[in-house]
Amino acid sequence: MKYLLSAILASSIAFGANADDKVVNPDSTGFKFTDVKTVKTTPVRDQNSSGTCWCFSTNSFLEEDMIKRGSKPVDLSEMFVVRYCYLDKARKYIRMDGKINFAQGGAAHDVPYVIETYGIVPEEVYQGLNYGEEKHVHGELSAVLKAYLDAVLKAQGNKRLSTAWEAGFNGILDAYFGPLPETFTYEGKSYTPKSFAESLDLNPSDYISFTSYTHHPFYKAFPLEVADNWLWGYMHNVPMEEMKAVVDNALDNGYPVAWGADVSEGGFKWRKGYAVIPVEKGEKDLTGTELSRWVKLSDQDRADKRYDINGPVEEITVTQEMRQDMFDRKETTDDHGMVIVGKAVDQKGNKYYKVQNSWDTNQVYDGYIYVSEPYFLAKTLDIMVNKAAVPAEISKKLK
Repeated sequence: MKYLLSAILASSIAFGANADDKVVNPDSTGFKFTDVKTVKTTPVRDQNSSGTCWCFSTNSFLEEDMIKRGSKPVDLSEMFVVRYCYLDKARKYIRMDGKINFAQGGAAHDVPYVIETYGIVPEEVYQGLNYGEEKHVHGELSAVLKAYLDAVLKAQGNKRLSTAWEAGFNGILDAYFGPLPETFTYEGKSYTPKSFAESLDLNPSDYISFTSYTHHPFYKAFPLEVADNWLWGYMHNVPMEEMKAVVDNALDNGYPVAWGADVSEGGFKWRKGYAVIPVEKGEKDLTGTELSRWVKLSDQDRADKRYDINGPVEEITVTQEMRQDMFDRKETTDDHGMVIVGKAVDQKGNKYYKVQNSWDTNQVYDGYIYVSEPYFLAKTLDIMVNKAAVPAEISKKLK
């Protein structure tokens, strides 16, 4: 599928470096990135040892969307959202007789769902650290919750459920996260979670999710078949170039983008601050002594060699068919949620997206990573944007 003409023009203009661009100092990897376009961001957060990237990233996305629209951002509580998702996951797990996923993961659309259904509170009101840790550690909690639900199902047998199981589940959440606030005071005003949500310049229905796969028709919405989509939330299916056009249009107009992606590739180098997918070497690429050495390497050695990167590299050309094959063969899996906050180029002019992560700031780019366009095209599961950021041509196709 070819780019829409307007998307091509916008992309070429936005990626053109100028005198005001910010040059990011190169590290030992040999990359030198220049930030071409960035949106205003809130501080990088730390999910620590919890599988709640989907919430950390989406909260940051929503806070940054508020900044874009001229509102004062509020540090939203991640664990308020996570707790309600655990409860609703549990209800669905019990109703489905344990035949669906119950784990820490989720999707970007979970956060607007919680805000609309239950409200929201500031981080200072509900931190969810009631178990002797200074940072989030959810391994024990997740195991205990899952074991409890399985015990409830096993004890039920062919009889009806007790009326106490949900209260017991909430008791575990109270023990680890602390009781949920019914009312609270913030900046001198009294709120409930629902009234606080209503006080924010934040409308859950303003956000729309996209994906790009051929096992469903384009320009139709469907629930992406990944385990962490426990809510069975719908995503609009568009060709991959139009999915990219949505991202480019959002960034060009100052909007952030919530990004769900596979980060298991050997070219995703978090500590070194970049993500690329190099072409695989073959006999046509090698001659003489180089070929003789290559054929003697083990498969693991060849893989290590492929990802021994010391600067810009030639990357794969991604097609719609390739994306689908990676998804169908489980080479692309639902790993991680982040926020795309800008565009950049390397010293050879290759294009990247600047991405805000939730793995703290103890990394070469203080919590950000530069993701190449091929990596984005190949490894994106889904994106979520403010629907005002969607190009008009694409909106028309979605009806």
